[in-house]
Amino acid sequence: MAQHPLPSPGPAGEAVALFQAGMEALQAHRYEDAARHFEALRDGFPDEGALLDRTRVYLELCQRELARRQVDPRTLEDRLTAATMALNQDDDAQAEALAQSALDDSPDQDLALYLLAAVNARRGDHDAALTFLSRAFAARPDARAQARHDPDFEDLRHLDAFQALLEVPMPPSRPVRNGRHAALKPRHAANQR
Repeated sequence: MAQHPLPSPGPAGEAVALFQAGMEALQAHRYEDAARHFEALRDGFPDEGALLDRTRVYLELCQRELARRQVDPRTLEDRLTAATMALNQDDDAQAEALAQSALDDSPDQDLALYLLAAVNARRGDHDAALTFLSRAFAARPDARAQARHDPDFEDLRHLDAFQALLEVPMPPSRPVRNGRHAALKPRHAANQR
């Protein structure tokens, strides 16, 4: 009697949750939200074979719908969505122009910085890519998770500077007095301005 290999375990729970959220948004014609979920699944779970195959199909559908709708993106969010779509369609020049336009309006916009890092990495300008990534991570530290798996940064993976950027910084430790952690005083709203 022939032995059959054990079936591989199903997709990771987080991957399934992203896929379901993407499908719900797609069915509600919220293509931007759906695309974000599908992109997060594609970039964060590269080993989810069959699930990724379906994800790519639905992501392409979202991108086609968004391209039809956004002829002249004016809002910051529209430009970022259009820049993401352009990058995914290998139109680096359009992605760069839209991301730069968004960055001109909002200098610390993490997605615009990330997209510009990707464009520069694809072009082979490692210094510019690392500079934009550093700024993107400063604005949104959790973007490191996406960058770890992003194929646009494949040519940077061997660089020590890239690996250093991916390391999660440790929070500063609190000073110790008499063997106990000193309490930090909370800031009042009036002092934060």
